[in-house]
Amino acid sequence: MKNITVFTGTRAEYGLLYWLMKDIDATNGLNLQLLVSGAHLSPEFGCTYKKIEEDGFDINEKVEIVLSSDTAVGVAKSVGLGVLGFADAISRLKSDVLVVLGDRFEALAVAQTAMLLRVPILHLHGGEVTEGAYDDSIRHAITKLSYFHGVSTEEHRKRVIQLGESPERVWNVGAMGLDYLKRGTFMTLSELSRSIGFELGLPFFLVTYHPVTLAKEDAVSTIMALLGALDEFVGYQVIITYPNADDGGRKIIPFIEDYVRKRKTKALAVPSLGMERYYSTLKYCRAVIGNSSSGIIEAPAFGTPTVNIGERQKGRVAADSVISCGVGQIDISMTISNVVARAEKGEFRNVYNPYGCGNASEKVIEMIKKIPGSMLKPFHDLPEAARPVTGVDL
Repeated sequence: MKNITVFTGTRAEYGLLYWLMKDIDATNGLNLQLLVSGAHLSPEFGCTYKKIEEDGFDINEKVEIVLSSDTAVGVAKSVGLGVLGFADAISRLKSDVLVVLGDRFEALAVAQTAMLLRVPILHLHGGEVTEGAYDDSIRHAITKLSYFHGVSTEEHRKRVIQLGESPERVWNVGAMGLDYLKRGTFMTLSELSRSIGFELGLPFFLVTYHPVTLAKEDAVSTIMALLGALDEFVGYQVIITYPNADDGGRKIIPFIEDYVRKRKTKALAVPSLGMERYYSTLKYCRAVIGNSSSGIIEAPAFGTPTVNIGERQKGRVAADSVISCGVGQIDISMTISNVVARAEKGEFRNVYNPYGCGNASEKVIEMIKKIPGSMLKPFHDLPEAARPVTGVDL
């Protein structure tokens, strides 16, 4: 029996991993273990570990690392706390493989711990680019700490190989979140309204804005511009999900709460929708607005357009239904108007999504079965003709 430890630190990441966790649990020879940390354990972000338990999963280890801080120093200290806690947890679990998805600081902490404990890492969604966030550097660092790689597009596969990973260990499995389209259940609009306690009687937008941790984009001024732009669309309601636990996220929550408090029939703010409600909301909304990766990866599969604000997702592969704009209120408002008009013409219904077709989990299970106990891996050099020209004259 091989112990497969799946790590999750945020609500969004858990939603992407859900079907893979179900499949690991149902596969002979594999023993699913859950290592839960980060915002899942924070009351401020909704204690979303409870949803994991409600879904029928046993949580084997909980490691608290999120400080009541909104600074880069606080995040750096959280990584340190994570290494301390994860070292004991992974040792107790006797993990044979650690599954890590994405690019969060929590994932960096658990990945470096597993590497030092000689536990092979399977990294999902590597090779992607988000130039506006330090997540970009974290993602590539986790790639080098990992043994096997399940990427979401062929372009991302090439990039991971460019980082020195052997091609036979880099598989294009597609985006993990798209499995929900084939295997998940969706609420009706009336069921969704009852579930969130908010009557959806008008077309509505789904809004998520996270702080930009690398580019010079002030979170407070941007959220104020975004909320101002939303007020211009009087015939639309708004569902806003809270930002993540990155530094700067807590600063914008009071502005969101004040906005919805003054617009009780127009707007609703929720710390976390949970998977079924989130994907149902994604299905019925008129547009996704903000800078969440779900607006780029999952939304196109629903035929839902995205207004992608600012620098956070800059460089990420995107479908034609993802329309980017600046951070000013006028630019945001004009882009929303353009997207709504194009959506009414049906322009985004059959858009091509470069992130796959919803069978990622079965491919990852196949990868897990092939992971050896050894972590030895040679650095894969590109052929001379394929190497990029580097260096500058000094």
